[in-house]
Amino acid sequence: MKVNVSGDADSVRPPLVVVAGPTASGKSGLALELAVRFHGEIVNCDSVQLYRGFDIGTAKIPPGERRGIPHHLLDVFDPVELATAGDYSSRARPVLREIVGRGALPIVAGGTGFYLRALLDGLAEGPARSEPLRTRLARMESRHSGRLHRLLRRLDSETAARIHARDLNKLIRALEICILSRRPASQAFRDGSIPLEGFRTLKFVLEPDRKALHERIAARTRQIFAAGLLEEVRGLVAQGVSMEAKPFESIGYREATDVLRGRMNLDQAVEATIIATRQYAKRQITWFRRETGAIRVHGFGDDPSVIEKLTEITSRFLTDLEA
Repeated sequence: MKVNVSGDADSVRPPLVVVAGPTASGKSGLALELAVRFHGEIVNCDSVQLYRGFDIGTAKIPPGERRGIPHHLLDVFDPVELATAGDYSSRARPVLREIVGRGALPIVAGGTGFYLRALLDGLAEGPARSEPLRTRLARMESRHSGRLHRLLRRLDSETAARIHARDLNKLIRALEICILSRRPASQAFRDGSIPLEGFRTLKFVLEPDRKALHERIAARTRQIFAAGLLEEVRGLVAQGVSMEAKPFESIGYREATDVLRGRMNLDQAVEATIIATRQYAKRQITWFRRETGAIRVHGFGDDPSVIEKLTEITSRFLTDLEA
């Protein structure tokens, strides 16, 4: 089914489909099925899949398994670069319009809620960086590990809930915004933001059974390590990528680098990754419960019954646009 985008631009808004939800909930599989059935192209919304070379630990779909469907915003940053939600939005919005221009259906898929919000709702520019303040904050954390996260919880609990306590770059930036703007970073980002315009959006949020999700997280984590996550990390390091690079702070890669540094063994790394991923999934579920206008889907995205149900909903959505 090809998307019809002809007509008066003021009266016909092209469709956009969003597939969101916690890690391991089947987002990629569902997005791929919808893309095959509705002449779609997929736009990644996973912050770590943006980086080149970070494939196994992010469960990035290999090119040979993409069924001929174009995928966008994968492998667009070098590991030494620092990608932000603003960077993502500025790159993703033109891609959406290019896809529509080809008569295809853009399908945004991923679990990085803040990036999705930046894309759909926009982000206001925060205050300029203050190197003296950033240096002071870094020193605070070096003296007392976890102090910055505790401080951010007091100043902006909403932002603190989505930032890992070890993600120093995000913690410093969030605190920098709170301190310099004298208000929570979450509020500063909302004020003055420019939302995505010109699209009619259908949003699906996957909400699988919690116990089943935990089982799938454990199985996928073990599979990722068995598939060669440590070897992937060794290869990146051998290419000159510092273990301090931003994407190495993500779950799975962080534990893999700890193995290479001798801080834990493989079994400990696997279990630590499972626990951290479950905690991350819980934060994602909480985040996406605040996603307005979304259709909540109680199941996994690769469940055939879910695929058929959402295919029907998508078909009606596209048909209504053409009516």
